Parts: sequence; C-alpha cells; structure tokens
Amino acid sequence: MSERLADLLIKRNIITPDQLKKVQDEQKLKGGRLESNLIKLGFIKEDELLAFLSAQYRVPSVKISKLEINPNVIKLIPSSMAKKYYIFPINRVGPKLTLAMADPSNIFVIDEIKFMTGFNVEPVVASETEIVDAIKKYYSGGGATASMGTATINAKDYTLDDDKSTDADFDLMDSTLVDVDEFDKLVQGAIDNVEVVETQAEDATDEIGGPIIKIVNGILIKAIKLGASDIHFEPYERTFRVRYRVDGVLRREMTLPIQIKNALVSRLKIMAKLDIAERRLPQDGRIKMRLGKGREMDFRVSTVPVLFGEKVVLRLLDKSALQLDMTKLGFEESSLEDFKNALRKPVGMILVTGPTGSGKTTTLYSALSELNKETENITTAEDPVEYNFMGINQVQMHEEIGLTFASALRSFLRQDPDIIMVGEIRDFETAQIAVQAALTGHLVLSTVHTNDAPGTITRLIDMGIEPFLISSAVILILAQRLVRKICTECREPIKVHPQLLIDLGVAPDEVKTFQVYKGKGCPICNNTGYKGRVGLYEVMAIKDEIKELILARASTSEIKKEAIRLGMKTLRQSGIIKIRDGLTSIEEVFRSTVDDR
Repeated sequence: MSERLADLLIKRNIITPDQLKKVQDEQKLKGGRLESNLIKLGFIKEDELLAFLSAQYRVPSVKISKLEINPNVIKLIPSSMAKKYYIFPINRVGPKLTLAMADPSNIFVIDEIKFMTGFNVEPVVASETEIVDAIKKYYSGGGATASMGTATINAKDYTLDDDKSTDADFDLMDSTLVDVDEFDKLVQGAIDNVEVVETQAEDATDEIGGPIIKIVNGILIKAIKLGASDIHFEPYERTFRVRYRVDGVLRREMTLPIQIKNALVSRLKIMAKLDIAERRLPQDGRIKMRLGKGREMDFRVSTVPVLFGEKVVLRLLDKSALQLDMTKLGFEESSLEDFKNALRKPVGMILVTGPTGSGKTTTLYSALSELNKETENITTAEDPVEYNFMGINQVQMHEEIGLTFASALRSFLRQDPDIIMVGEIRDFETAQIAVQAALTGHLVLSTVHTNDAPGTITRLIDMGIEPFLISSAVILILAQRLVRKICTECREPIKVHPQLLIDLGVAPDEVKTFQVYKGKGCPICNNTGYKGRVGLYEVMAIKDEIKELILARASTSEIKKEAIRLGMKTLRQSGIIKIRDGLTSIEEVFRSTVDDR
C-alpha cells in the first residue's frame, strides 16, 4: 500500500513531497513501514491517518485495544500471517469474519483468509500500532500448536521421525520424509484426539505448512502401502473425510477436522500444479512421486466443487504394479487361448467391455504389451493416458480443442498404423471409423460399456453400425469384472447350504464335493478377509455360427445361448471356477455377476 498511500496523501495535501522524501530516507536507514515512519516523524497523527484510510477505502475504523476479543477467533489466523500482513481477527458472527487490517485495500490477503478459513471476510481498518500490540498480546508465548481453523492441532503429534528407515523418497515441493509405520500412531492419534488437543491448547505456532505437508505425505504413502487404487478427500458440513479404495471397495481411513480442508486441498492443488484460486470449476492434474530404488508413482488428481467445499479424488497409477502378464490376470485356459488367437490375427476388431473399474485398461495394456514389437506401428487414443510405454505412440484426448476419439482415429489411419487402440467407442462416428479401420487391414482394440459380451453386438447395432459390418470386422468380444481375492494367510474352508450353491449356478451333482472358502481376517488383509483382486472373464470369439446370428439380427439371448453352446464361459461360470479354486468368495461372485441360466 505504501506507494499508493504516499501518492494519495500528497494529492490531498496531507503531507508534502519533502516530508515524503524524509520518510523514505528514514526507511532506508532504519527500515519500517511508511505509515509508522510518518507517525514517528510527526508528519501525521495516528488518528488522522486512521480516519483518512477509513474514508478512502470506505470501511469502518476500529480501536482494537477497546475491544474484547474471543480467544477462539484468534485461532482462525496463524500468528505468522497476522505479523506478515498486519492483520488481526476481531470477531466472527455466523459465516462472517471481521478482520482488522492496516491495509484494507489488499484484496489478495482478504481472498487468502477467506480461502483458508472458509468464512466471508469483512475488512475494517486499524492502526499499525494497534495491530502490532494486539498480536503481541494475544499471540504471545510462541506455543507448540498449529492453528487450523477453529481446531488447534498439536504440532508435535505430526512430527514424524525422519531418521527412521523408510524406502520412500519424495521428489515433491517442500516434501518431508514420513515413516509409514509411525503414521497411524502419530498422525491418526492427533486427528482422532483433535478436540482434546484443542481444549488444552492456548497458543498457536507461526507455521501451519509443516503439519499439512506431513498429513498429506502420510496419506499418500499409506495409500501406496495398502495398495489403494483411489484416495477420496470429501468435505461435509462438520467433517472432512478421507477414504481409500482398496481391492475395489471404499473404506473410511480417517476423519479430519473440517477447518483444515482448505489448507489440505490447497496443498494437493500445489502438488498437482492446479489453480488454487479457482474453486468453482472442476480441475484435473497429476502428481509424480519418486520413491526409493527407482520406483515412480503417479497420482491422477481430479477436483470437483461440492456443497461444502471441493472434493478431491486421487487415482494411484503404479506402473511397477501393473500386471501385464495375461496368464496372471485370471483367464481360464480356454478363454486365454481364444484371446491370444484373436491377438495373433493381423486384422479385425477386439472389444473389451465392462463397467468403470473392471480392469479393462489393464487387459488392453497387457494385450498391447504382447503385441509391442519393433516391426509393429502401435498408436493409441486414450482419455486419459494412464501409463506410458516405450514403443507405443500414445495420444491424449482433448475434446475442448476438438481432439476426440473419432478425429484421432482418422489421423491414425494416415500414420501407417498396424495396430490401433481406441480408449472407448462412445458414438456412431467413432464406431464407424473403427470398423472401417478393422476392415482395411488393421488390428483395432477398444472398449464399450455393456453388461456382457453378447450385449455388445446389440449396442453396436443401436449405434447405427450395420450387422454385416459387425460380423465382418469384430473377431472377439471380452467382458470382464474384478472380484476380491480371499486372503491366502487366513483362508479357511466353510460349509454352506447346498441350495445356495444351486442358486449360484453350481451343477446339482457337484454340490456335495464343491468346497467353499472364506477369509476370517488377519493383520495381512487388515481384517477384511480379502487381499488383492482377480478377474472374471467372458470371452466370445465371433465364430461362423455367431456371425450368422448377427446377420439375422438375432437377440442378445439367442447369441448368448449359441456362444455358450460353442464353449464360451459366462462371467458367472468364471466366478464359480474361481470359488472352486479358493480364489474368491460366494459373496463376491453374487455381487459382481448375474444369473445367466
């Protein structure tokens, strides 16, 4: 404010240019702010300056020394920020925070406080002397706590031991090493006992950054340790919930005080190189983490404004954990052979179908990995590109600038391709170009959202693709689901009612010898009874009999019956095999598949 204030004071004839020069010389010798030096040299009285600022910026003026300040209001602003910007919180009523400022024109500070606290800021002007005296009075003693909103969290509870052994080495801005094994005891303990800490705390530290960085780093590291696929940060009216998706199931990991939501979301946005000031629109970004022993981890970050703030979801992309060996994905022997036979063909279309999170991307990447040779030109159109591979030309879609699956596919055909992978067939245009590519000498891999393999035929016809084109182009359709694997450490055989097995689809003559397993829960699987996931696969090769049904526009059920007669195992049948082999439970198969008899 100093330069603007000096110009205004001279313009209003309150001070002269010579007086300003003396003040500036004083600043060069002894430092200090323009306002305090004006008062110190006697060129203006403090009350006069206060009245001038109040009139100039059209905000009320206050005498902080005459006010009774609620200690809980003080906790809303850390002392470091108060000292840096010469501000002081004096009152809060409902969603409105009254903030005394030496420079009420500083919009940046007002926005930062509003973002940090979640309250609407109403500025008032106070003298610099009054603000400094109030900071000394109310923030005195240093303290050992970090103020975050109205909840004060003990900083020492977040001081994770950097000297203890860990193979995690962050390559992140201002990152702090975190001992994963101590994370639960040190951070979770402080979070769970935040109310107790608040009642014991009397002061606030100068910095809130350290604890937030440690909490975020701890949450990310623990997610990696647990093998989580997603992290959800969810703000509600009174709590800030963090959940992990482990083995396809969301579970609550911790509940943070709502007052730290803005600071925590800002930290994630900074790491993902997003705009921390934009809180009204969704944003997408990435965080790259380098772990020890050359291991890298990517986090795909998505923010969405919700009722009580911003929800942030992180998708963990661990290339080292990506399973590209098709023999380990869960295929039955005959299904895997059908899939590999289709991949060996030089032309045609292979479609993978299933809901979001069913492992379609992993299956496609495993197929491309097998096809990836120096003699092949492989190009992919993805939204988003989750993993990058040497030897594969991967294109990220940007619909906002016109780079869609359809437009990318057209361009690929001019790039002398051998193999094309299209992330998803969503519309007629993309489907039509993909079919044409498959018919003109290319191997095309893609995904479609349908419930099962036979239903994909009907979906393509509904899109507008002629049956004769489908029967000529499509060589195989694969439907899949992911189910949780029973923990091998605590797996035990159990007895179930025979009728349950019959309802599942087990043949009556096999019921007596059909053994079922269940995990009783142990520390290895976090007492869930499950550890990891395995795929259920329904592989439908488009044989001559199926082609004839497609040309005749047969119904989905007719195509399905014929495919089963020709040897196709349905998703439910694949699940029954996994139960018999002790890989998954009855509950998981019932949850993921439908009765296909």
